[in-house]
Amino acid sequence: MLVHEIINNGRGEDIAVVDEGRRVTYAELKEGIKKYRNHLYEIGIRTGDRVGIFSRNSLEFVYAYFATASLGAINVPINFQLSTRETAYILQDAGVKHLLTYEPLKFEEKLSVTQHNIATFGDKISADAPELPADFDENNPCVIIYTSGTTGNPKGAMLSHKNLVFNTRQCEVFKCHSKCKVLCVLPMYHCFGWTCVVLNTFYRGAELDVMRVFKPKDMVDMVRDLEITDIIIVPSIFKLVTALAKPEDFKSVRFFMSGGTTLPDKIVEEFNKKFNRKIAEGYGLSEASPAVFLTTHGEERQGSCGKLLKGTEVRLVDEDGLDVAPGEVGEVLVRGGQVMLGYWNNPKATAETLDKDGWLHTGDVGKVDADGYYYIVSRIKEMIISMGENIYPREVEEVVYQFKGIKDAAVIGVDDKLRGQVGACFYDVQEGATVDKSELKKFLQKNLALYKVPREFRELKEIPRTSTGKIAKRKILEDYMASRA
Repeated sequence: MLVHEIINNGRGEDIAVVDEGRRVTYAELKEGIKKYRNHLYEIGIRTGDRVGIFSRNSLEFVYAYFATASLGAINVPINFQLSTRETAYILQDAGVKHLLTYEPLKFEEKLSVTQHNIATFGDKISADAPELPADFDENNPCVIIYTSGTTGNPKGAMLSHKNLVFNTRQCEVFKCHSKCKVLCVLPMYHCFGWTCVVLNTFYRGAELDVMRVFKPKDMVDMVRDLEITDIIIVPSIFKLVTALAKPEDFKSVRFFMSGGTTLPDKIVEEFNKKFNRKIAEGYGLSEASPAVFLTTHGEERQGSCGKLLKGTEVRLVDEDGLDVAPGEVGEVLVRGGQVMLGYWNNPKATAETLDKDGWLHTGDVGKVDADGYYYIVSRIKEMIISMGENIYPREVEEVVYQFKGIKDAAVIGVDDKLRGQVGACFYDVQEGATVDKSELKKFLQKNLALYKVPREFRELKEIPRTSTGKIAKRKILEDYMASRA
């Protein structure tokens, strides 16, 4: 099965998407995708071309994504929170020639990209596009998901049609069915939201209820008024809606799931106390489409991200690559049908992440209990997860270093009650120079997505280093925690 064929599982007369009052049946969804497909072909998009989508959640996003996939072209969904500098890098790296968006983006540099209004495609009358070439199969790439890299520039994880369909089928543990109404508040550009929410909903022939802009009160109202049955969100959203919602607001909901980052016990306990309901957890990464471990509905276990999905293999290994004993911690290695093809145009990074035997080295450390439930303990990488968004310190540090007067800089993740984690920027100053913190922050806001900008800035007399000359981030964090005690 190819990704765009997933919608064939829905009955024509059943509602497929609800988007700000618009109710679209599966039959109408197919017709809308066909119109977009024909117009995309008319403007020159062909098999293998990369097509950028810069958009909030919307019915038009769904049309564009499926239409692109049905032509054998490759989707490049872009986080709409990124700065134009960051967006430009992705467009250039992926070789995107056509960008679908609601409002034209203004780039500082000239790009060979044609921008199209995604909202007007359904109004175009175009000749029918030809069918896919006979040799096109499920192993062809469907999407490139850009993930921020530890070495500065983001990398594009190539996911095939097979990867996405395979992982969607594995989401059967949610026990979603055709009568379900699934809330889509997670961003569609994100692998978690696209596979576990959008694709899984359509694969089960259920109803997707789209929320374009997240506002806690609006979400609570939407769940109550539309009688939502499935809520899949990140921990910070659970925290916000727990404070606002009443038990009766969630009476229609049969399934709650959290992902994107570890779910703090305190959030679970507050939720359970107020609603007397359990929250399922999962674990994954973009390179695995994304789900690796998921909790089966009705088998929730607090603190665990669930069990290994059918058809997937996992190893927990030590620093020497040897399997650890049950109950011990080790790096999570994954192999299965949902594991990416590799990084776009980046064989070096691919070789560092995917070994010769097909094992994906996640950089995350986990353990498994006697019942087969997995737990993510920590990260080998320094990645910060804030509100479900990945932030890589090196990328932020590279921009900090561009600010006049900065000598050395270190961005470190620190705990935050609302966001889970936020970045804290520590720096020292070149001799004879001065650095205004507010100006530094403005500089970062101009050159980075706002969620990547550190929440705290501290000037140090001198950045500490290890005996080998590396910045001693552990020492910086220890001193920082001591100062807050």
